Amino acid sequence: MGKYYDELQKAMTYLGQQEDTVFLGQAVEYKGTGMTNTLKNVPRKKLIEMPVNEEMQMGITNGLAIGGLVPISIYPRWNFLILAANQLVNHLDKYSIYTDGQYAPKAIVRVGVGSIRPLNPQIQHTGDFTEGFKHMLETIDVIELREPEDILPAYKKAYSRTDGKSTILVEWGDFYNEK
Repeated sequence: MGKYYDELQKAMTYLGQQEDTVFLGQAVEYKGTGMTNTLKNVPRKKLIEMPVNEEMQMGITNGLAIGGLVPISIYPRWNFLILAANQLVNHLDKYSIYTDGQYAPKAIVRVGVGSIRPLNPQIQHTGDFTEGFKHMLETIDVIELREPEDILPAYKKAYSRTDGKSTILVEWGDFYNEK
């Protein structure tokens, strides 16, 4: 693995050390995606393995955030996160708006643009919907992680922000080995 992967692992280790974080998604506790190994230094008690039910996962993310935790909700592909768009766009993004700022839960959403090298899994796993979601979201920041040196500072900012915003951090699977 390359420096990009190493920086992701450092960021997840940092987040795992925070008292109020919890990680949820498919293949967070058990092997299954390239993202799984970046969580190897996160305490197992912080990992919540989810079934294949992306909208439910984002709904649980919303509830955990409203409850005062900082959930790191992991979607290995944008193609999977679009299944959770209702909970993301209509709820997490709008809580602070429709509660006049009384609720501003903070969540971190980790999403990947699927790798095409060395094996291309085809378009249903390699979509990049970053720009579309930037246009749909009003209060959630969407940050693209194109360089290794951007990763740890971006995750630290997403965790420590006090402006009531959630953050989507976009990773590129091909960069795990190439950068």
